[in-house]
Amino acid sequence: MTSPNATTVLITVTGPDKPGVSSVLFAALTRHGVDLLDVEQVVIRGRLVLGVLVGSDGDAEGLQETVEQAMASVAMQVDIAIGADPRSSARSDSSHVLVVLGRPVTARAFTEVARKLAALGANIDAIRRVADYPVTGLELRVSVAEDTIARDAELRTAAAEMSTRIGLDVAVERAGLTRRAKRLVVFDVDSTLVQGEVIELLAAKAGCVDAVRAITEAAMRGELDFTESLERRVALLAGLAESALDDVAVELELTAGARTTVRTLKRLGFRCGVVSGGFTRVIRGLAEDLELDYCAANELEIRDGRLTGRTVGPVIDRAGKAAALREFAESFHIPLAQCVAVGDGANDIDMLAAAGLGVAFNAKPALREVADTALSHPFLDTVLFVLGVTRAEVEAADAADGLTSLRL
Repeated sequence: MTSPNATTVLITVTGPDKPGVSSVLFAALTRHGVDLLDVEQVVIRGRLVLGVLVGSDGDAEGLQETVEQAMASVAMQVDIAIGADPRSSARSDSSHVLVVLGRPVTARAFTEVARKLAALGANIDAIRRVADYPVTGLELRVSVAEDTIARDAELRTAAAEMSTRIGLDVAVERAGLTRRAKRLVVFDVDSTLVQGEVIELLAAKAGCVDAVRAITEAAMRGELDFTESLERRVALLAGLAESALDDVAVELELTAGARTTVRTLKRLGFRCGVVSGGFTRVIRGLAEDLELDYCAANELEIRDGRLTGRTVGPVIDRAGKAAALREFAESFHIPLAQCVAVGDGANDIDMLAAAGLGVAFNAKPALREVADTALSHPFLDTVLFVLGVTRAEVEAADAADGLTSLRL
């Protein structure tokens, strides 16, 4: 145990990152019998910054000379502060994590984030890069002066305002075990897991795409009850050949990053599923291809090989989506607090509200207003960065599986 009368010494080493720097430094410290109080290291683009706080009962000036000579032997710069206050270096547990995503993240925009945090009395404890593709992602660990419900809400409101004003996505989460405990992710399908709307693809084959699209857009804006909108749109499909469902299933295009997202989540042990206001017959193959654990969608009535213009069974509407999420979570004994829901429309509101983390993905205003965080870039793998998974970790795992060249 360090003596109460020990002198604290802060050593900061900088220079090109290379093997042997740490071993040379700690060998020099060993000769003086110091106690380690804190150590932190970061490498940025091949440049090393290594900070070591020690307690010394001996000759602090002699320690300084030894360390300076040792670092000169490996061509590194060193700054030494004798009598550094150990309390000023004590690390407090961060209360929040902010993930800043942009394409690009400009210095001007990031300055706005830093200024806003300072104005709220929030301190940035650490910053790390989590992605360089398809967006630049920075993760900020932040501590607020008073960690209250009101302050948490204030921070989230500020993040939403900044996202709109400076063109960056700023996602806010509580730090700690809650963030790392997520175990289940459920995705909406239309305009989330896949590009476009399934019912519009069917409508194109039935020759009524404009009429269906107008109803869809009204429902997504929250101007029309989803169940009513579904009934009206499905009615327009009456007489369409059953084979059109299989044709559309083949035509579905995944959102950029969707396959990477699901593949990575499955590697991490997440349960993944889809809850859709679309149709089981169309998305079942997609769910099987992605090896999803759960699929809930609507059933179309078919007679004599043609759509009747009606659905059968319970409708997966706004309330039905939330109910499906709860059923999915219960089937795997996962608390809702450990669930993530990702969607884009007003009919996803209840589902996102029920999940521990609700993510609005390129969403309509009605959903962005109630979601925990909103993402505006057209890449589904940005969800991984919000969950704390880095691009480097994704690519390392892909490389181990022989998928080095794939960025899907």
